[in-house]
Amino acid sequence: MLDAIREGIMRGEFVPDQRLVEADLSERFSASRGTVRSALLQLANEGLVERVQNRGARVRTVSLAEAVEITEVRMVVEGLCAAKAAERVTPAEADELREIGVRMSEAVASGDVLGYSELNQLLHRRIRELSGQAAAAGVLERLRAQSVRHQYRLAMQRGRPAVSLGEHLAIIDAVRAGDRAAAERAARRHLRSVIAALRAHAD
Repeated sequence: MLDAIREGIMRGEFVPDQRLVEADLSERFSASRGTVRSALLQLANEGLVERVQNRGARVRTVSLAEAVEITEVRMVVEGLCAAKAAERVTPAEADELREIGVRMSEAVASGDVLGYSELNQLLHRRIRELSGQAAAAGVLERLRAQSVRHQYRLAMQRGRPAVSLGEHLAIIDAVRAGDRAAAERAARRHLRSVIAALRAHAD
């Protein structure tokens, strides 16, 4: 049930500032009030939910400024993961990354924005996994969850997938080549671009 509520928040089924009523969630997920309360506490620790005195819990709103800060942290940690992935990648994994890049290119060419967004998430997840950095992966997953709505709106911007495609392909090429320094630079360059786009979208 914890995962179901978390996914609901990330997918937008539960919107910012929406109250999360224990009784309603208990009925929806066929879970005890105690289980629901425990899940909400965990989500509060992850930064997805906030507890309001005498009001219960609600979905936490993440401001643009906070989304930028989160992305700045991601830039550093994802750079590390890309570098580590370049050190560890196997030929089979390099082929897998190349295939993801091909599918991303096809999605952009066909205007499949949602498909591209899913492949974007897949690529970042695989880079984290290939890095072998479990602690970093945990940090990134929590950060991504907190800023997912800003990321989604960014992905829907006209022309944004075409811009980010080249950045993602550069990460793939560097990791496949086993070039640690280039992989870290490419990952950081991509996240700097995300920050710039977030700020521009707010103007």
